[in-house]
Amino acid sequence: MSSQSRAHLFTPLTLRSISLPNRIAVSPMCMYSSQDGFATDWHFVHLGSRAAGGAGLIITEAAAVSPEGRISPQDLGLWKDEQIAGLARITDFIRAQGSYSAIQLAHAGRKASTFAPGTGSGAVLPEAGGWQTVAPSAVRFSDSYSLPLALDAAGIRKVIDDFAAATRRAAQAGFDVVEVHAAHGYLLHQFLSPLANQRADEYGGSFENRIRLTLQVTEAVRAAWPAELPLLVRLSATDWAEGGWTPDETVALASRLKALGVDLIDVSTGGMLPAPSIPIGPGYQAEFAARVRHEAGIASSAVGLITVAAQADHVVRSGQADLVMLARELLRDPYWPLHAAHELGQATAWPTQYLRAAPAGSTAQRAR
Repeated sequence: MSSQSRAHLFTPLTLRSISLPNRIAVSPMCMYSSQDGFATDWHFVHLGSRAAGGAGLIITEAAAVSPEGRISPQDLGLWKDEQIAGLARITDFIRAQGSYSAIQLAHAGRKASTFAPGTGSGAVLPEAGGWQTVAPSAVRFSDSYSLPLALDAAGIRKVIDDFAAATRRAAQAGFDVVEVHAAHGYLLHQFLSPLANQRADEYGGSFENRIRLTLQVTEAVRAAWPAELPLLVRLSATDWAEGGWTPDETVALASRLKALGVDLIDVSTGGMLPAPSIPIGPGYQAEFAARVRHEAGIASSAVGLITVAAQADHVVRSGQADLVMLARELLRDPYWPLHAAHELGQATAWPTQYLRAAPAGSTAQRAR
């Protein structure tokens, strides 16, 4: 990765057959705006506006690979063919803006069947549209969440098959990148962490056993995904709790994922416990992305309180990560990448329709 010393926020990033126009990605953010998992006009406008705003990679919110894998009844999904068309409309638009599209595939496990923000708290009961949750072990996330069923062998096989089927649908929908969600206390992370995984079979106990499902899902997704297109995995680098998943384990798993054909590790933290003690500050998770990048020898992305152009640029220039994920800052300003380029003195393309407002010397975006 010697080229990293010459890279900056607006250097293209090549992952397999694609070349992102810059190192800025829209981090997955749940919109809680779906019915029966379908993408709506809200998703089209939300994701499309970030493409028009210049982000190189646009990642959807967590898309459930099965109905029971949703966080809330209002979550996006990709568990049936009928959901493909609405997503294809979005990927077509993103492509026309010169950006690339990604979908994050997920299963919420014991954190499923909960109320969307602003509609209630805790578990949604079956009589109100909720469902039975599943997990590695019958351990609640908190007292207000439902008691999950421990997955048996058939249930684990179904999870793997559901990820693979959703991956094939993602290809039909025109996505350029797939990301497997194994972070933030959701199902795959639940298997990784001893705080949620109390199994005594081949999926619990040792590090090798706890990473088994994440490796199996990744293998199935890689096999179902076109070989020329990149695959990402999001990991929580630490549970921020004694006895939980650790940064050292994250580096070890990242190395194993690289061997399976993963192209970049999307490094975040937390989500396993309701209220861990986290030393939050600007760029507080970038150090974990740097460890993954340098110790596992795989490209990484950094996310978390990265808000200003110089800060994001520093993450790339200093070799902490190859890609910067922005979340809340892109909710505040969909055109943050265009403004950041001007602030950093870097040339970037503007939507043709907006060129009259662009800085001198700006060029027009071109469809891929």
